[in-house]
Amino acid sequence: MIRFALIGAGFIGTVHAANLAAHPGVEFRLVYDVDQRRAQTLAAAHGAAAAGVLEEVFDPSLIDAVFIASSTDTHAGHLQRAAAVGIAALCEKPIDLDLDRARETATFVQECGVPVMVDFNRRFDRDYAELKRVVDSGGIGTVELIQLTSRGPSMPPLSYVAVSGGQMRDQTVHFFDLARWLSSVDPVEVFATGSALAEPGVANHDDVDTSAVTLRLPGGALVQIDSVRRTGYGYDERIEVMGSEGMVEARRHRNGAVSRYSGTSVVDDGLHPGWFERVQPTYASALSAFVSALESGVAPAPSLEDGLKAQAIAEAAVLSLRSGRMEPVKY
Repeated sequence: MIRFALIGAGFIGTVHAANLAAHPGVEFRLVYDVDQRRAQTLAAAHGAAAAGVLEEVFDPSLIDAVFIASSTDTHAGHLQRAAAVGIAALCEKPIDLDLDRARETATFVQECGVPVMVDFNRRFDRDYAELKRVVDSGGIGTVELIQLTSRGPSMPPLSYVAVSGGQMRDQTVHFFDLARWLSSVDPVEVFATGSALAEPGVANHDDVDTSAVTLRLPGGALVQIDSVRRTGYGYDERIEVMGSEGMVEARRHRNGAVSRYSGTSVVDDGLHPGWFERVQPTYASALSAFVSALESGVAPAPSLEDGLKAQAIAEAAVLSLRSGRMEPVKY
């Protein structure tokens, strides 16, 4: 049994807490949050204890692994602290919003030699895993074009936008990671364009809510990603990979499979109301992959390097939004 502590008892922390408590290979011991009452409530709900101070979480005599689900600005510090005492870590993205600090943190953690995984949970989507298997098997020939869609159902609050790092770093970064993972190569150039259509106030934060990004891969293959903060029709996420000998796609998910026929009309079930309903199972799958890696002694993935490379693409995309030019990705 791997003894786990969870840092962060907010929304995503509650998701991870339930998965930690349910996993047969995990002994869920501690929850820490800056709001002690919130930590106590979440810990009690899952048979864990609330840590009064962070020192308890980073005590290797009590804890083998820590799940970092606290605010973004704390990730790097918690990762460094875990690595320094030999505790493995599963960390929500990003390592840090500042790419230089993220790189410094990754270097320190790697020098310490502890297992760390970045929680790019969409890699663990069942459909995307099958899509990856088909691409890797050569079933569609050489990859020539990848199209990804990430369309959220509603605008987050502007208070969230202000600290999120912007659409490229917060939303589209998941799909930068998927593009690398599916193609097995690193994009070399990025062109991004966007607008503030759903919420004009987003522009006051030097951000967009509707964007289109083109990545150029080595050899000339292309990736197209459209990202939208607000659709008005539910959460819409899908991927299509076209190769020299065929195409494979992971279609949008509906919240049911019932069609109602009446006269000349057919009414189908719609999409999931939000992103969480669509991707919820991937969080448990990501945790299971991390636990399996620790148990077998293999390096967990997505790695810190994967996190850094997706973030480097996001930085180039932000630069392109501002410059209006194709920008090189600097890994």
